[in-house]
Amino acid sequence: MGPIFADRTDAGLRLLPPIKAALAKGCDLVVIALPRGGVPVARVIASALKAPLDVVLVRKVGLPGQPELAVAAVTNGQAPEIRINHDVARIAGLSKADIAQLAAPAIAEIARRRAVWHGVRPMVAVAGKTVLVVDDGVATGASMRAALGWLRRQGADRLIVAIPVAPREVLTQLAQDADQVICLATPSPFHAVGAHFADFPQITDAEVTDALAQKDG
Repeated sequence: MGPIFADRTDAGLRLLPPIKAALAKGCDLVVIALPRGGVPVARVIASALKAPLDVVLVRKVGLPGQPELAVAAVTNGQAPEIRINHDVARIAGLSKADIAQLAAPAIAEIARRRAVWHGVRPMVAVAGKTVLVVDDGVATGASMRAALGWLRRQGADRLIVAIPVAPREVLTQLAQDADQVICLATPSPFHAVGAHFADFPQITDAEVTDALAQKDG
């Protein structure tokens, strides 16, 4: 199977029709991206819907020697939260102290990104709002589920996941944390997210900063 999407802008444009169909008329909407790759997808959507855009800072904490297997995820906030995958931690024999040590680099990176992208500006409030959570694709779902949990704890009224591509089995997991999941493609076999895009460059800090600096709506 060849690429499904031309680039992240194409993915955002193609997500718009099902997103518009899912939104209640007149809802108070916020668009939240998972950086960095979700930002250009979300910027297209936020601009079209005239909604404010922000990011939720999430970093996966991988097992030593198996970095793609998430034992935890760190989510933003002035005091970053660590969400532990207890099944993985138990099998690996890792204590909370072990995981806290493994999470230290992720916490430091979140602090750096918050300073670069937000500066002194507070995050857009999500309490009581419909929150559209956007990424450029999902492979394992660990970061997205951590983000959804954090947003729910901040008081989001309705959580809608909007992603271009993901494995079908991951969508079932995301449905446990979101009120609705919109996904355009579930290829099988599923390769890395970038394999389903013709153009999939790395997104820079500057591009994220520029996207967040654009006038909301």
